[in-house]
Amino acid sequence: MHRPHARRWLTDFLILAAIWGSSFLFMRDAALELGALPTAALRVAIAATFLLPILLARGHWAEFRAHWKPVLFVGLINSGIPFVLWAFAVVHITTGLSAILNATVPLFGAVVAWLWLGDRLTLSRTVGLAIGFGGVLLLAGGQASFKPNDSGIAPAWAIAAGLAATICYALSASFNKKFIPSLSPLVIATGSTIGATLALALPALWFRPDHVPSASAWGSLLVVGVLCTGVAYILYFRLIETAGPARALTVTFLVPVFAIAYGVIFLSEVVTTWMLLCGAVIFFGTALSSGLLMLRWPSPVSPRREGDD
Repeated sequence: MHRPHARRWLTDFLILAAIWGSSFLFMRDAALELGALPTAALRVAIAATFLLPILLARGHWAEFRAHWKPVLFVGLINSGIPFVLWAFAVVHITTGLSAILNATVPLFGAVVAWLWLGDRLTLSRTVGLAIGFGGVLLLAGGQASFKPNDSGIAPAWAIAAGLAATICYALSASFNKKFIPSLSPLVIATGSTIGATLALALPALWFRPDHVPSASAWGSLLVVGVLCTGVAYILYFRLIETAGPARALTVTFLVPVFAIAYGVIFLSEVVTTWMLLCGAVIFFGTALSSGLLMLRWPSPVSPRREGDD
């Protein structure tokens, strides 16, 4: 790999991790005033408004029209439902904890691909699944109190919502592989945000806030819609092209670093040693289960027979 090419994907990698790490912060600011459903609906609506002109300018409209049904549907499980769940979760648990939970996406992706698509699990990946899920249980066990906090919701429900969101992402990935042919990433990104917008529009209107949101909440919505969704999708798909899917996938390990830093700096969130240790276990297990790391097993040595040279 040429050095300028390497610098390009590394720059995209760091910028994308920083952007996605901030999404939990901006979601929280918006959801505190608007609620989970309106926040998620406006997020995808803003992202779709940003991405659609780009899709049209690059001449992908015919490709979208030919496959609009599965692309719109995948938006429900890839953007609509997960964004609602995250908007709910970040109000009731720290943004750092939310980001650590989000890093389990490849972990659940490996399980869904195994159960649904029949993807083969090697011994190394199986060990990774066991380690990763063990880390999730340890983290949830240390944080998942059923006693309501200041927001009136027990943290356990917020953690469950975050994990449900990661399962949605895993289902979406396998659905894409099974039912959607090889499409332009921009078509999938734009179509999924449009599909999520259509699915969430009426529920969001029903649960709309009874007050006018502040300028801060609207600003957070614009940032999370344009930057954390629209621009981030473009960066992510460019990263897949320049660095390959394996390297692109590892961005999920760096996102919590930025999210935790933002939470400490801007929200005065407390990060415990237990959270960091469990996060490290989860990241290690996820890297193994997704094939990014592999355990090397010693080869059996044949017994030496008498007379062999």
